[in-house]
Amino acid sequence: MTYELIRSRRKTLSVEVSREGKVIVRAPLRLSRARIEQFVTAHADWIARAEARQRARLAAHPEPDAAQQAALIRRARAELPPKVEHYARLMGVQPAGVRITGARTRFGSCSGSNRICFSWRLMDYPEAAVDYVVVHELAHIVHKNHGPQFWALVARYLPDWRARRALLRD
Repeated sequence: MTYELIRSRRKTLSVEVSREGKVIVRAPLRLSRARIEQFVTAHADWIARAEARQRARLAAHPEPDAAQQAALIRRARAELPPKVEHYARLMGVQPAGVRITGARTRFGSCSGSNRICFSWRLMDYPEAAVDYVVVHELAHIVHKNHGPQFWALVARYLPDWRARRALLRD
């Protein structure tokens, strides 16, 4: 099996499959190559499943070309601020600002100063999923963690949040 090996001053072995489908093994500096190979072999089934999931995700949501990207950015700029305003009013919160980014690994984020960012890539998903991300990030204005109170707040405005979140994983 082909993989990238990254050695560092860590104490444990780990394996991950990147969004692009690349297998990355992280290992302690002095761990033998034989032990690393044994670890990778022991996790071969998990690696194969993870690679298949990433291939399916890439097939469902291929990287857009420049024209598609521009269209998604336009849509995000047009559609997300009114959604944020609508849900912020319902939830009684006020974000410090809204930005559209090109983030690849997360659809939204909320800073400690309550600035909300959304990736334009979110616009490639169903509206129900977009609404979920908006409510999720607005809930972080009140609760900066994913504790029970946070999820209760999300559920107050989107009782079907689990189904909406699942749309982001398809």
